[in-house]
Amino acid sequence: MKLAGMASNRGRNLMNIADRAPGGAEFAVVLTNDADAPVLEAAAERGIPTEVVEHDADESRETHEERVLDALSEYDFDLVTLDGYMRVLSETFLEGTPTALNVHPSLLPNFTGANAHEQVLDAGVKVTGCTVHVLDESVDGGPIVTQEPIPVFEDDDEDSLKERVLYEGEFTAYPRVIEWFAEDRVTVDWDEGTVSVEGDEGGDFPARRIVSDDLASNLRYGENPHQDAALYTDTTVSEASVVHADQLNEGAKALSYNNYNDADGALNLIKEFEEPAAAVIKHTNPAGCATADSVADAYEKALSTDPMSAFGGIVALNRECDAATAEQIIDSFKEVVVAPGYTDAALDVLFEKDNLRVLDVNENFEVTDSLTEKPLVGGRLVQERDTQHLSADDLEVVTEREPTDEQIESLLFAWHTLKHVKSNGILFAKGTETVGIGMGQVSRVDAVRLAAMKADEHAEGKDAEGAVMASDAFFPFPDGIEEAADAGIEAVIQPGGSKNDESVIEAADEHDMAMVFTGQRSFRHD
Repeated sequence: MKLAGMASNRGRNLMNIADRAPGGAEFAVVLTNDADAPVLEAAAERGIPTEVVEHDADESRETHEERVLDALSEYDFDLVTLDGYMRVLSETFLEGTPTALNVHPSLLPNFTGANAHEQVLDAGVKVTGCTVHVLDESVDGGPIVTQEPIPVFEDDDEDSLKERVLYEGEFTAYPRVIEWFAEDRVTVDWDEGTVSVEGDEGGDFPARRIVSDDLASNLRYGENPHQDAALYTDTTVSEASVVHADQLNEGAKALSYNNYNDADGALNLIKEFEEPAAAVIKHTNPAGCATADSVADAYEKALSTDPMSAFGGIVALNRECDAATAEQIIDSFKEVVVAPGYTDAALDVLFEKDNLRVLDVNENFEVTDSLTEKPLVGGRLVQERDTQHLSADDLEVVTEREPTDEQIESLLFAWHTLKHVKSNGILFAKGTETVGIGMGQVSRVDAVRLAAMKADEHAEGKDAEGAVMASDAFFPFPDGIEEAADAGIEAVIQPGGSKNDESVIEAADEHDMAMVFTGQRSFRHD
């Protein structure tokens, strides 16, 4: 798509579009009505042809527009883009060009005209923004294509608001519209005065995504002391959340960035289980996890997986914390405990530790916040949360030996816990408790070795002999199975799907292992 840009001053929106080339759009020409306009130099630096058509003092609007059209007639273009072009264009111009667009620094139809930011501040509104609209003969009228909201802060003046609306609003909205036109997705209905955009109908992953969260608190620092950080909250989320949790021991220090991150990971892990469950998290990875008849027993089993790594960790429970569990928690240093309620006796015990933060979450462990996101420099990744939950019927036995019912239970426990281990991840389990976890390795066979080392050297009262193994992705070679056999593993759960599945299964058969395929993987990369 070829563009004809028109500006009376700096044309910063036009130059932003030129630099970004949304939808592959390029400027055929930039025209101004002021020979001293800075946009001329900016366009020339980018190799964009320019034209100057100034308005003579005694010249009619129509005559001037005819000269503008004559200058533009030397160029081929599909769309006209205005940016601060300080003249109201008439039917003469509009009928002589393709569709023309303009960007206005307010949420039209409010605050039209040249002093929009002054009007916004005088009106005391808390949200402003910008509007990209199709040009007609009115002042800042014409069908609206898109808008971008921008907050107005208490200390804003015209200059600060102008800059934020430009850089955060207009620089987002205008290129978006150019891309839509370049992709031929826009339909203008002049009879109805509306614009429709193909594919802009919402859903889980809409064409436009606006996130509005409120500042909950400034944190002591970020991941490291030299990084500033803050916590923002989405008050529409109803499921149990550490962001919305009450900190019961108010005298303790506030949660840090890392505390929130780890506590969120711990809480999400124990949401996997209907039985009483406990998890200990360190640096967003499980140091141990277990289910049992009581949370006290579950915590004991989880802690015993790797008590050394659990030092300074985060504890999460999916049942009310009782005194027996609390006594175990304070027996070694922990940063945070998260649970849906506490007995008075448990609180008495936990409050003995001055800086053990005690978070009380609600009992809604059903997933209501369906998406998760990861900010990137220049954007963000958004995906559905991994809510897969397998049963025995979902497993395909691929080896000569079939797993026992007890092994099936253990394999499923291992799989659902492994979802919360950073990839490449391997997890060893016995019954419904972890015995060794190998996380975050670039080599899958190294993850197996790490899990075996953890089980044999760091676990208390248990080891890998006779355990089951879960792998978050397929084994590309039989070496991972060989390492598991050396560690004493008797059953394996993995996605399958490798071109070497046959040799991996053969290795399992040689070692009299049972192996099941899930048909789906459970990567976790953040």
